[in-house]
Amino acid sequence: MRIGLFATCLGDTLFPDAVRATALLLARLGHEVVFPPEQTCCGQMHVNTGYQREPVPLVRNFAETFRDASLDAVVMPSGSCAGSVRHQHGIVAERYGDAALRSAVAEVGAKTYELSELLVDVLGVTDVGAYFPHRVTYHPTCHSLRMLRVGDKPLRLLRAVEGIDLVELEQADSCCGFGGTFALKNAGTSAAMLEDKMRHVRATGADVCTAGDSSCLMHIGGGLSRIKAGTRTLHLAQILAATRTAPHALTEAAR
Repeated sequence: MRIGLFATCLGDTLFPDAVRATALLLARLGHEVVFPPEQTCCGQMHVNTGYQREPVPLVRNFAETFRDASLDAVVMPSGSCAGSVRHQHGIVAERYGDAALRSAVAEVGAKTYELSELLVDVLGVTDVGAYFPHRVTYHPTCHSLRMLRVGDKPLRLLRAVEGIDLVELEQADSCCGFGGTFALKNAGTSAAMLEDKMRHVRATGADVCTAGDSSCLMHIGGGLSRIKAGTRTLHLAQILAATRTAPHALTEAAR
């Protein structure tokens, strides 16, 4: 397949390794990965904060960039951005766009996937040939779980990883407390939710807490780092991209 890769804002600015791992993984599986340089923010943060008219140019740019008929699919290492493209873009286009935008948004949204969805549902693979000999627990992010309904797809991919010790996270489906601007507007509540999440992560004794969204991992990882928990966070794509010949090294400096 010829797959368009959307980096996301966080991926571009703070977590490029997750984006790079996505590209390496898909290329290893035999697919052509295309990175359109015209891509910008998907507009999710605007919509989530109540500004639905303002992201129209961003929604239009996304649709025009990835509507390319030569792209069989569009993938992103983010459940929240995939959810925005598939659900919020339609709302924005319907309320503030024109017929052309509504058509383009529908067309692109139909071929847009979060990474685990693309691998399991579209490419039909759960064993991607990964090798990760570490103890791992998985946090299902809110948008991937509730908006995209990816279900156990990430867990199916993780269970097939060679050498992994995958441990269940208690109250896994509870929000980590990030929620973008929620963490700023409701700092006390956000901190309390994070404390609960960190307690459950630490109880697993995991070396790594993984998820499909860098935003949630940033929130959880920041908290774990502050208390020197010894558990680091790592995007699902980075685990799946690791192999015996190109392993992912967990260093103390990265914890």
